[in-house]
Amino acid sequence: MTKTEAQSTTARTTSAQRTAAGAAGRAPRARRAALAVAATVLAGLAVPATADAATGRDPGDADPAPARYTHQILNWQPCARQPALDCATMTAPRDWHHPGTGADLTIAVSRHRATDPAKRRGTLLMAAGGPGGSGLLRPAGLATGAPAVGAAYDIVGFDQRGVGESTKAVCQTPEEFQEFLAGDYRDQSPAAIDRVIANSRKLAAGCQERSGDLIPYLTTEQTAHDIDLFRGLLGERKLSYYGPSYASMIGAYYGTLFPHRVERMVLDSNIGFDGTWETFELGQPMSFQRRFDEDFVPWLAARDATYHWGSTPEQVQAHWEQRRAALHDSPIVEGSVTIGPNQLDSLAMSAIYRASDFPALARILATVDDWQGADPAVRAAAAKAFNSYLSPEFLAEYFAVTCNDTPWTRDLDTWIERGAENTAHRPLAGARTLAFSAVCAAWPVASAPRVKVTGAHLPTTLMLNSVHDPATYYEAAFGAHRALRGSRLVTVTGNGDHGQYPTSNTCVSGVVERYLLEDTAPDRDLTCPSPQAG
Repeated sequence: MTKTEAQSTTARTTSAQRTAAGAAGRAPRARRAALAVAATVLAGLAVPATADAATGRDPGDADPAPARYTHQILNWQPCARQPALDCATMTAPRDWHHPGTGADLTIAVSRHRATDPAKRRGTLLMAAGGPGGSGLLRPAGLATGAPAVGAAYDIVGFDQRGVGESTKAVCQTPEEFQEFLAGDYRDQSPAAIDRVIANSRKLAAGCQERSGDLIPYLTTEQTAHDIDLFRGLLGERKLSYYGPSYASMIGAYYGTLFPHRVERMVLDSNIGFDGTWETFELGQPMSFQRRFDEDFVPWLAARDATYHWGSTPEQVQAHWEQRRAALHDSPIVEGSVTIGPNQLDSLAMSAIYRASDFPALARILATVDDWQGADPAVRAAAAKAFNSYLSPEFLAEYFAVTCNDTPWTRDLDTWIERGAENTAHRPLAGARTLAFSAVCAAWPVASAPRVKVTGAHLPTTLMLNSVHDPATYYEAAFGAHRALRGSRLVTVTGNGDHGQYPTSNTCVSGVVERYLLEDTAPDRDLTCPSPQAG
């Protein structure tokens, strides 16, 4: 790092941090009950036991899990879809609190060997976001994007329970999924509201009908125990961890339940894991709208000569509303894909996660403006993009975890009111408030243990977040940072990207890699400017 870069990382409290601190202080605290730490014997794992995590004791050490789990041998073979990785499967209990009850689950795992064994520092486990993302092949990307880390660590990943090549949840057919996303979530007519609620209830019922014996056990807490099984089967006393997005919550839960098994931990683009999913998701309409209005719209206006969507932010916003209204009246149908207003919103939400995707979104918007006049190959590519953000497989895991982990308000009148308010003021993501929340309102009452994240007995944890992240907004990340005692927060200014490592930001990369490779943790919170901010 240069002297200038070092000076730029001097600890300071930014105005955004002060705002977040105030917001965190005002936010209502979710009711939480502490869950005990579970520990390991033999090769790895113990049945969860009730105790106070703050004591630092390992009460599970005296109560090992059945040997058929802890004595498995991982049969590593080259991954079919990524030869740079080895893949295997492990067997896990359906319910870690009652192992042996119900059919076991299969968890797909992967490994990228350290490329410089002489410098090997251990095993770094990474998980995927969502909930609903596949993490199986991600170690290859991290090893390529951060070669120094790939040289020093075996990087391992997995598809969490319910996802991908692991035992999967099924909630909807493709046709039912299309119906769930059909119409216009902004429509506040009684008939439209009734239709949205009916579709949400149908989705929740479909999960119970098709995966009811699995659904209760798709939780972040159960996944944390899967991780510790994997650690034991790898023969590691401790793990290092990298978790972006929802995986930040997985890491925080793992660190709470198994602090004695954590060597180093990096949490990137953080869920508000100090509270409830309901509270966190109620903040997302604000952050998606902020990212769209303050970052993407001005960017597009500055490029009117290329995309012809308006030369001022006001003109771009008016063009957006006109195009969305046209899709409300006459959705575009391309093969099996229907492009209506909800699909337009979803595509925009997915494309503003990273500024590098702004040009792709702008090209698609220009194509939608003249769909019939566009080249057939361009239309086909655009239709594929509209069909790629959400899927029935993704939402099966997404709703299982978010509805199971923490309590939800079940009064539909409350959600109708909140949905109308978000639609009026923060419509990009806010218009879907009723549709998504009504699923959890119809969900069976979950029995997942509450996990209170405190940071007790953990080594220094490194947290990364940009100030305009649309999905894992800074205010929630700051609250999670305050709850995770001893953590250090790297605030990335002049940036709204989701996922800060690995990137071209040498300030962030330097902090992370000194931590992972040299055991040098910052002694205080830091601020890193994004490269484009100068």
